Amino acid sequence: MYRSAARRLLPAVCRRTGHFRSKAFPVRFSAPIIHPAAFSAAAASENARNHKLNNFEASNSSSSSSSNEGRKPRVTDRPKAHWQEEQARVLQASLRHVISLGWSDAAMIAGAREVGVSPSIVGSFPRKEAALVEFFMDDCLQRLIDIIDLKEDLTNLIPSNRVAKLVRIRLEMQAPYISKWPQALSIQAQPSNIATSFKQRAMLVDEIWHAAGDESTDIDWYVKRTVLGGIYSTTEIYMLTDTSPGFAHLLSVVDFRDTWAFLDERVREAFDLKKTVQEENLDSVPY
Repeated sequence: MYRSAARRLLPAVCRRTGHFRSKAFPVRFSAPIIHPAAFSAAAASENARNHKLNNFEASNSSSSSSSNEGRKPRVTDRPKAHWQEEQARVLQASLRHVISLGWSDAAMIAGAREVGVSPSIVGSFPRKEAALVEFFMDDCLQRLIDIIDLKEDLTNLIPSNRVAKLVRIRLEMQAPYISKWPQALSIQAQPSNIATSFKQRAMLVDEIWHAAGDESTDIDWYVKRTVLGGIYSTTEIYMLTDTSPGFAHLLSVVDFRDTWAFLDERVREAFDLKKTVQEENLDSVPY
């Protein structure tokens, strides 16, 4: 369900936000053309209704057509596609400033200056910080889809390990921003942003289940995605409090060893519960 929706919607989201992973596409400039025929038709209609003013209307139509033919077509100074592309460049550059400035206007202004765009472009984002967080979420989802499509070793894993691995890959993408992630969560939880946040997470969870080989179409479809959504969210919160150094302690780098152990345990419990329920259902079937 969401898998097919994601395939259709992601390119549309990319076009809407200007979020492209390839080289910038050529922008075609077009200008609206004023057609004098519209004025001629209006004049003819007026002549039919007011035959006494035929000569007067004809002269007006002729002069109107000649003036419109000599008028230059209006050209849009900043085509929409070009504007959206600049917004995407600003958002992408802003992510490099989030660690020091947070998910804020300041990070977006710094990103605009980095790519040589006027900081006033930040005012074109209606929800500013939310736009930055949502851009990051869309980017991570696209990167995860690319990994799923390219990593053949995922098919060699059993479903539970595949799910745990994909959740870990996705959470590792936000590890560099871990010190600022509580702010991102608070932005996503705001009433005006929670609908988009829910949709983004629903598409993420569905993508993971699809990669795990899930083809359910009944009530299990909803149960599986609800359970995995809960596992993802609780692991995400656990990650914020994890300071386990693991093998990287010599470099003073947190590698979230405890978080991944927590994730593996939650996924194992979920699959064990599913197996137990299936066995109970089989036992209850009369012979």
